[in-house]
Amino acid sequence: MLTSKLEVLVDFGPKVDTETLNKTLSELKAQEGIKEAVYKDGAILVETCLPSSQVLELVTSKSGKRAVLQGFGETQSAVAMISSQSCCKSQVMGVIRFQQTPEGPLVADGSIDGLTAGSHGVHVHDTGDLSQGCKSIGDHYNPCGAPHGGPSDPKGSRHAGDLGNIVADENGRATFRIVDNVLKVWDIIGRSVAVTEGRDDLGRGYSPTSKIDGDSGTPVACGIIARSAGIFQNPKRICACDGVVVWDEKDRPLAGKGRRVEDKPKRCCQQEHTEHVKPCCRV
Repeated sequence: MLTSKLEVLVDFGPKVDTETLNKTLSELKAQEGIKEAVYKDGAILVETCLPSSQVLELVTSKSGKRAVLQGFGETQSAVAMISSQSCCKSQVMGVIRFQQTPEGPLVADGSIDGLTAGSHGVHVHDTGDLSQGCKSIGDHYNPCGAPHGGPSDPKGSRHAGDLGNIVADENGRATFRIVDNVLKVWDIIGRSVAVTEGRDDLGRGYSPTSKIDGDSGTPVACGIIARSAGIFQNPKRICACDGVVVWDEKDRPLAGKGRRVEDKPKRCCQQEHTEHVKPCCRV
């Protein structure tokens, strides 16, 4: 069982209730898919093979407190905030995190909302150019010049960026954890990741585009892959961009109306040079 370590901040308040903390840790460790849960340096460290969004829901339900993911993975990590980039009628938004595990495989962990129910292809693309939205991100990342395939295919029989399919439920949410043996985090930072409108046939179909993109259609959401913090690499709690603290940010949109409290518009500027500021809370 290949696991990832997650650093989960829990809003226990100024003083941690020991009874609540111990109960939370005990119940987390009893969950199938969670190998370990310990309290360390002000956060709960969870070792798991479950998707991070599922772990956050478990921590929230077991503790009765708000929880946010502060760090993902022990080694080099990356993240992409994906959206529909104004390309479509639907508003697709989500996050995909990438971790290079010590064992070698890459983990792609994500949660995406706004999709139509059913299967959707996920692919890493050549460039991080969003000047024309998802139309300018290039072809699938394919350094070996291979035909399109699936994540179970060997290196020479698939695009390196072919990550297969995710499945959205009736509410339009897809929660997933993909383990891949071809991609490496250091090769994809600065590129982009996209989710397509349809199912990827993994290069096994009869359509003329099967060996190109799995006949999965055009991207409905995409985002640039950027370097992100691993566990205990980011001790800061306020966004320098707008001064929103991590607990408030959890329940606010990424940008625009409702993001910042209007009566405190200069908080980010006032806090900008303190040790508690970080460039962007969500990454």
